[in-house]
Amino acid sequence: MRSSRLLDLMLRLQGGPGATADRLAAQLGVSVRTVYRDVAALQAAGVPLYTESGPGGGIRLLDGWQSKLSGMTGTETSALMLLGVPGLAEQLGLGDQTAAAEAKLLGAMPLPLRAGAQLWRSRLHVDAPGWFARPTQDPHLAEVARAVLGDRRLRIGYRRGARATARTLDPLGLVAKAGVWYLVAAHRGSVLSFRVSRIHRAEILDATARRPEDFDLAAWWAESAAVFDRSLLRYPCRLRLAPAARRALPAVVGTEAARVTPGPADAEGWVEVDLMLESEEVALHQLTALGGGVEVLAPKSLRAGLHAVGREIARRNSAITQRDGCRARSAEGDGVRA
Repeated sequence: MRSSRLLDLMLRLQGGPGATADRLAAQLGVSVRTVYRDVAALQAAGVPLYTESGPGGGIRLLDGWQSKLSGMTGTETSALMLLGVPGLAEQLGLGDQTAAAEAKLLGAMPLPLRAGAQLWRSRLHVDAPGWFARPTQDPHLAEVARAVLGDRRLRIGYRRGARATARTLDPLGLVAKAGVWYLVAAHRGSVLSFRVSRIHRAEILDATARRPEDFDLAAWWAESAAVFDRSLLRYPCRLRLAPAARRALPAVVGTEAARVTPGPADAEGWVEVDLMLESEEVALHQLTALGGGVEVLAPKSLRAGLHAVGREIARRNSAITQRDGCRARSAEGDGVRA
């Protein structure tokens, strides 16, 4: 443990302007006294470290001195994939390893390349969760990640609603979707996804996981997501769309639902399309976002629903409503007289 920390300390200082003991202590998760003891140990081993006191001072390496040793462990090598997404690394229990891997990788780079990497690090941030959402707290995520990275079979207790089951899986990968973690695993000849927050028990087995040949996690997830999206589309409707509404359709109803071929445009550029949406309730909510650029041709119930929504919007947003008139009269009556 200490040897890894000493190497981490040395590589953090290598080729840089130096750092204060307080800053190094915070980065390494140790006390300031421990930092000074580690500096003394490195000096005794021949590493040309020196300290400067006063404003702008700190702990520095002799200019031009560079270690050729990276000392990167297997876990740190795996953690390289998480550089730039520290939030995900923390959730996987790999925050320290990712930070150490970053320090070692930067320390082994020539100075010009290191400057470029640090520039990207300071100018680019990946915020995985969606707006107004916080990442889920999954108590078994780190254990699941160890099984995935270690190619070990995994026995889980899985709860979906009121139903709880026990399954033995061959883990194939982890996917973070808008702050929610999914385990992709083989089970009885099929590849399935499991929401990690629903795992209430996880046990890593000694047996090696069986992985299908040429399995591509990203490709499988993309296809699985598309199949899931299509499975929800069960409500047929026919629409007439203005050009702007046609362009906005994918953002309103989703990419899969909008993957249709429109009919020929009329003189005003409007087109007719046949869509499959989730339900009449969902369709009404989605199509309202298209405003006056949509006309429902079928079914009649959806057309009537959209008509009712439009009338209510018009009523509540007319120039002067009765309620606004009451408010105006009330405001006049509240005037202060001298």
